[in-house]
Amino acid sequence: MSELQLIKDYLDDEQRRNSLFKLAVRVFGIQFGTWYQLGASNKRYIPFSYFDEDKAVANVSVNLLDLIIDGEVKKAIQIGTVMTHPEYRNRGLSTELMNLVIEQYEATCDVMYLFANQSVLNFYPKFGFEAVSEHLFSIEWASSQRPVAGEGIRPLDGNKKEDFQFIARFAVERLPVSQRFGTANDQGILMFYCLNVFNRDIYYLEQEEVIVIYQQYETEPSRLDIYDIISQKEIGIERVLARIAGDGIKKIVFHYTPDYNGIQLESSSFKGDDVLFVKTKGSVSFSAPMKHPITAQA
Repeated sequence: MSELQLIKDYLDDEQRRNSLFKLAVRVFGIQFGTWYQLGASNKRYIPFSYFDEDKAVANVSVNLLDLIIDGEVKKAIQIGTVMTHPEYRNRGLSTELMNLVIEQYEATCDVMYLFANQSVLNFYPKFGFEAVSEHLFSIEWASSQRPVAGEGIRPLDGNKKEDFQFIARFAVERLPVSQRFGTANDQGILMFYCLNVFNRDIYYLEQEEVIVIYQQYETEPSRLDIYDIISQKEIGIERVLARIAGDGIKKIVFHYTPDYNGIQLESSSFKGDDVLFVKTKGSVSFSAPMKHPITAQA
């Protein structure tokens, strides 16, 4: 086995890029190839990897973006695709890469954060990250509030090139989904979700000029889950909801932190598969109830 080589920010190198993507498939079952070929990385996805000759064997990636917290913009990085090839584990490679990333970015960022699955919750606190609770927000919905449901809605398919490009162009000038707690400059992550996760759950509301990502909850047909509302101008949320909430919908759940006027929100503690860990400096606070936008979660 040759000495491992540290290489970062190399996605323009086709051979190394493909090796990284193969590692992601092996470890997580994640497909990055089409996402990259469609130009969705936006140069904001930066891998830090160890290579054994031409083979990527360990990686920690940085996603450059901004957080919006109570209307203030915070420079941030979101760490993702922390992975090691099974044959190279227990050598401290992830620890070394995490330390390299922190050393490079902590002086210039207000927030560094990541989402960790249940198997590695003890790994990140040793780098100074702290677990933060999230909340899920919802409203009760009455059928009388939906006089125009179903009108002027065009389904989009994230796997169709023309629809993917339409969403990507639209998202470039989007407003943050929330000023209470939102994200900006995160189009690359959004487009990954549009391509791989919610590709059949995307709709363009023509009159309102907004894209909404939503699903009717499988095991609870009276519930509607909204994952993102992509708009380039301020929206009338009640009219948007009236478009998409069909017969029988009694509850609408937001997978981000809504800050709309005129609607009565309920919140509850959110227990997902992944836990949010943050490392902050200065006066940045995560104490208020919030939900990180699901379509910006790496």
